[in-house]
Amino acid sequence: MRYQGKLKKWNAERGFGFIVADDGGQDIFVHVSAFPRDGTPPTEGEPLSFEIQPDRDGKKKAVRVSRPGTQPPVRLHSPAHTQAHTPAPRAARRMSRAPKENGPGSKLIAVLILAALGWYGYSHYALRAAQLQVQQAMPAAELSVPAPSPADFHCDGRKYCSQMTSCAEATRFLNNCPGMEMDGNRDGVPCEQQWCTSPFAK
Repeated sequence: MRYQGKLKKWNAERGFGFIVADDGGQDIFVHVSAFPRDGTPPTEGEPLSFEIQPDRDGKKKAVRVSRPGTQPPVRLHSPAHTQAHTPAPRAARRMSRAPKENGPGSKLIAVLILAALGWYGYSHYALRAAQLQVQQAMPAAELSVPAPSPADFHCDGRKYCSQMTSCAEATRFLNNCPGMEMDGNRDGVPCEQQWCTSPFAK
């Protein structure tokens, strides 16, 4: 079941925001990974088409987001035999407008606040540790030399952390392209809260 709505809020640095459906109801959480990878950053107020599914905690989130005029992403796990059956009439579904006590929206906000505080502390600790390891492992002269970019690398207009796919990619863009918005504290390490301080950063 696909819904129509618009992007109500978006945090480009952290790569997430909230969608509100055209028929009202609560705000739906959406991550940058749900958008098509076409190089176009999400923009507040833009119309969207999306599906809804529960996350690990049972809370609603938007998935398979598409923009008007584009083909929605194909479900990867849809049963093959469903095409043999006659589709049931699509009944109009309206999300409830009535607020619920202790609803998933308030719980989601509380979880996001706690997660943001925890991640903020961890990212600063990991950043300092990484910088110390680099300084101990490399001569001071090598620290100021940017890593060479691949021969096929070019600046394609992306400048936010939410548009990167790895720490290495973010570092190449920061070192080689003008107008980047990925190093808020100007310490030379981009996307500290998304890519470059994660234990799995690459």
